This record gives sequence, C-alpha cells and structure tokens, in this order.
Amino acid sequence: MQIVGELVNASRKQIAEYIENKSDKDIQKLALAQKNAGADFIDLNAGIFQEKESSYLSWLVKTVQKHGDITCAIDSPDPKAIEAGLSVHQGDAMINSISFEKNRLNNLLPLIAGTGHKVIALCMDDEGMPRTCEDRLKIADKLVNKLVQNNIPLENIYVDPLVQPISTNTGYGLAFLDAVEKIMISFKGIHTICGLSNISYGLPKRKQINRVFAVTAMARGLDAAIINPLDRMLMADLITARTLAGKDEFCVNYLNSYRQGKFKEQERK
Repeated sequence: MQIVGELVNASRKQIAEYIENKSDKDIQKLALAQKNAGADFIDLNAGIFQEKESSYLSWLVKTVQKHGDITCAIDSPDPKAIEAGLSVHQGDAMINSISFEKNRLNNLLPLIAGTGHKVIALCMDDEGMPRTCEDRLKIADKLVNKLVQNNIPLENIYVDPLVQPISTNTGYGLAFLDAVEKIMISFKGIHTICGLSNISYGLPKRKQINRVFAVTAMARGLDAAIINPLDRMLMADLITARTLAGKDEFCVNYLNSYRQGKFKEQERK
C-alpha cells in the first residue's frame, strides 16, 4: 500500500497559519513526521489562498524538499498552481489531480505528457460525480486511454474512483469497492487510490469507519490511499491487511513493524 500523507493542507487552520507566516520549520517537521510514519508522498495543498496559491505552493515544495528526500503530491485544481509547483520540484512528482472534465484535462495534459510524473486520475467528467460502479468504469476507461495515448505509462497512473460519504447514500461504499476491483482487473499495472476519510463524513467515530473501509478496500485491490499516516492504528491495520492478503513474504514487513513498535497502541479510540 502506497501512502500519500494528507496533513499539509491549508484547509486546516494551523497549516494555513504556517503557510501565511512562512513557518518553514513547522512545515518541514510535519512533512518528515509523515514520511517517517510510512508516507511515500507528501500532499501539498494551498488551495484556500486563491490569489497566492501558485507562490505558496512553490514555497511549500521547496520547503518540504529542502531537508529530506521527499516526493510531493502537488494538489490543486488550478493548472497554473500545479505548473508552479512542478517548476521547483526536484525529480518526478505526483500530480493531484486530473479528470475527464474538458478544461481540466486539456490544461493539465501538457504538463504531464511524456514525463515521469505520477498522476491521480479522478473518475469525474463534465457530467459531474459518478454514482454507480458502471459510471466510474466508463470514465476510468476514457481517462486511462487518454493518458496512455499521451505517453503516460500505466504504472504512473493512480485512478481515484471517488469515495463519497456513505451517510448520504448507503450504496456509495459498495460502488467504490466494486469499481476498484474491476479497474485493477481491467488495467494490469495500474494503481487505484482514494481520499479515504470521505467515506465517513457526517458520521460519529469516523476513524473506526475509515480503518475498516481501508482494510476492505485493500482486499478488493486498492493499493494507494491519501490518509493521515500519523494515525497509528490505521497504519497498523494496513500493515496487517497487506500481510493477510499474501503480499508480505514470510511476514517480514509485519515482523519488522512489530519490532519497530508500530503495534504498541492497545486501545482503539
């Protein structure tokens, strides 16, 4: 399971203050904490600062990469902000995200075509959010083919079938899970990813729902997630699920994680 750490996001009040005050040490500390907890990518979002988003996003990239070997997921719906972040990123980045919405697709494709950048591909088009598994699959098919035609290899594509709150429709969880399974079967070598916590929006004990959903999704083929890697119980559940799914030969990763104290918490909150 590849992990995208979600915590450097300006929608969080404390992070917005760090960005406005250019508190580089605080941003670096949070980024490194997520990496040390198991994050493969650090998501960077400055979206609430519309007029300054490009400059703030560039600052975030440079700040996060200054003292560590960190790959950033540059997170914005604005192609200009993503381009600004990419311009200062060292090495290949992850782009969060492209979709099959005409304007978004046409503006972002030139930034990633033929590059080594990874890209999160949202199952969304100009008709809006998909509701069923079939809706997701139709968009995924069009989007993946378009990306491959533009010299983006399958292994660099992370399809996001879009998690929607189960509190608004009890079928959304199953529709997502079915889509993950079928996408992984249909496009060999591709990845699937999601913003995990969306599933529990509006419900109590959200962490409990998120943890169970994460393990269930892994069993259906999900191999990447945008989560809080500082949630020790969630990370422990993902490590365990990977082992139970037969993806941890001789349980080496599980045993190493145990020795590193990653299963210390005894009580679930």
